[in-house]
Amino acid sequence: MKNTKEEIPQRNTVPILSWDFHYEYLNELRAVFADLKKVDKISNRFKWNDKKLQIRDRILDEVILVTDVNLKIVFASNGIKKMTGYTESEILGKTPKMFQGPKTSEIALNEIKMAIQLQVPFEKTIENYKKDGEIYKCKIDSVPIFNLKGELSHYIAFESEEKSA
Repeated sequence: MKNTKEEIPQRNTVPILSWDFHYEYLNELRAVFADLKKVDKISNRFKWNDKKLQIRDRILDEVILVTDVNLKIVFASNGIKKMTGYTESEILGKTPKMFQGPKTSEIALNEIKMAIQLQVPFEKTIENYKKDGEIYKCKIDSVPIFNLKGELSHYIAFESEEKSA
């Protein structure tokens, strides 16, 4: 009788756990591509000149929020859930004020309000609130979006959570 070790050829095996990571990575990629498709649809519909925004590069590392001219959220990338606890469907139609609370700086909010009124880009870090009430530092890089006729169309914000040192 042959030794069973000799009957089984040597194979490189991959631990089952690595498939979980691979599956998770594929799901993240699918979400990113779905987000890009949604942003492209908005961009094409309203005729943005979005080449300078670098959305394709930034969507991997930052949450993207798009609001209309009345500051109602019309799009949020999938990273919003990880950063705030809210899903896109929970925040659509609401304003970014929903993330603010007692510890959000009034000075910073007034500076943001002024930039919006002047239709100029701004960068700010403010204390926002997650769905569960936890406070987080939100770095916001926002830009007004104009259509090809030069009319204000939307605002886009690239956001990330700053980790406390």
